[in-house]
Amino acid sequence: MKSIYVLGHRHPDTDSICSAIGYAAFLNRDGKDTYIAARCGDLNAESKYALAKFDVEGPALVLSVEPSVADIPFTHPESAYAETPTIDVIELMDTKDLRNLPITDPNGNLIGLVSEHGLARAYVSNTKMETLAVSPVSVDTLARILHGTVRVKNHTVLEGAVYISIDALHVILSRITKKDIAIVGDDEPTQLALVSAGIAALIIADSAPVGQRLLASASEKGVTVISTEVDAFGVAKMIHLTLPAETIMTKDVPTVRIADTMEYVKQIVSNSKYRTACVVDENGKLLGTISRNSLMEDVAKSVILVDHNEYSQAVEGIETADIIEIIDHHRLGAMATLRPIRFDMEPVGSTSTIVTRRFMEAGIKPKKEVAGILLSGILSDTLGLKMSTTTKQDEDAVLFLSEIAGVDPIAYANELIAEGMSLSGVSQDELLERDTKEYNLSGKRVIICQVLVPSYAYAKTNEEAIFAALEAKLREPHAPDIYLALYTSVSEMGSDLFAAADDATMLAMHWERKPMHLPGVVSRKKDFVPHIGRRLDSTF
Repeated sequence: MKSIYVLGHRHPDTDSICSAIGYAAFLNRDGKDTYIAARCGDLNAESKYALAKFDVEGPALVLSVEPSVADIPFTHPESAYAETPTIDVIELMDTKDLRNLPITDPNGNLIGLVSEHGLARAYVSNTKMETLAVSPVSVDTLARILHGTVRVKNHTVLEGAVYISIDALHVILSRITKKDIAIVGDDEPTQLALVSAGIAALIIADSAPVGQRLLASASEKGVTVISTEVDAFGVAKMIHLTLPAETIMTKDVPTVRIADTMEYVKQIVSNSKYRTACVVDENGKLLGTISRNSLMEDVAKSVILVDHNEYSQAVEGIETADIIEIIDHHRLGAMATLRPIRFDMEPVGSTSTIVTRRFMEAGIKPKKEVAGILLSGILSDTLGLKMSTTTKQDEDAVLFLSEIAGVDPIAYANELIAEGMSLSGVSQDELLERDTKEYNLSGKRVIICQVLVPSYAYAKTNEEAIFAALEAKLREPHAPDIYLALYTSVSEMGSDLFAAADDATMLAMHWERKPMHLPGVVSRKKDFVPHIGRRLDSTF
């Protein structure tokens, strides 16, 4: 079972929201996959009203469908603490077949990484040390590493230089301190002399006998004694395995976050000498690891697009997604897929009408709340069945849904549209974001927004503020070539057009800094976009 997003367009209108909810509900009947109604923008006032009216939760906010770390099957890794001895790190990596091992603090926060390469380099480097030494290591751990036995335990932790009794005894005695360790063989006088000198620990190698005099003297002097079958040089070699992980780990660990995109992760992992990256949360806590093999997985998100079929109007990252279906009632855009898909495009007043027809054709009645939501989408997009785009299919769908939802469609349409025209306290900048779509017309990026107003008087009264807001948007980063705003009076069935572009375009299109009155232009997709598209084609 996989999750599939049902997504409307950017700057979603009510039809975009409602058709996504309705179609997800229709598809979730079979239980094979999980269909998630989603949106890629904020809810407008009208949509919020419809959702509240029928007590329906709004679609999930999805700002991008580009694969991210969350979509990668990264492993939840083994890890070790900073104080973990090297021998235990090596054993864990060998047992789990790991090339890298994250190192964390007791709270699980990432602090470093031990790699195979790092281990080899650290080992070679340590063999070149002039003075052999141990970092703080427990006596029991040291005995375990040396396959030895603690014969006298006067210390819990050892830390200091390590000497092998191959030099003259007086040389060793001149250098050794009370925190140091000596490795000896079967030489009781040397053993006793070193204990008398007050060293920290004595390691008796090569299965040499441990006499009672030595044990008694060690107990008296507070010296720890460990015996082992490993010879003196083997002990010196294995001492390196007592080093804690923090002494051999690297701190320059490549890290990524859950929200990071696949493209970013690929760069990080490819440029990493460890061929891996650690996944951490915002606080640095280790969540998992990603290897190069993980990046070979197909993790494209599956989406169904409703109420649009153009890249410019789609959610971010749509080029990386697996589009499996499109349902729309707008003009045919330039969207390509890698495989054949179901494409249901009908010249009706609303995408919610097409979704409703799916229920009707299947002989299924949607739940009351779903019926109410789909009804909202149709009434919104057709302005209560008054738009020139309204068809008999829209009317039939409204009749079907209103009976199930238990509402008067005419009365409810008036409520809904009035809510959509609620302009009190709303800035022109916000109004221009409510119902906005982007088009590619004659090679130009064109944004066309539509604002429903009570009458023509609104546009006339707010003329200067509208032009100022449009011109401000043209100065924003990634602004379009042309920004058009239709202030549509529902009661008078017409619009006022406000245009903003560079001086050359304004001159070529014969646009001025004043609204253009367009009687009868109510539908953006039917009355206006074809007209403005032809004008741009003939001009440019």
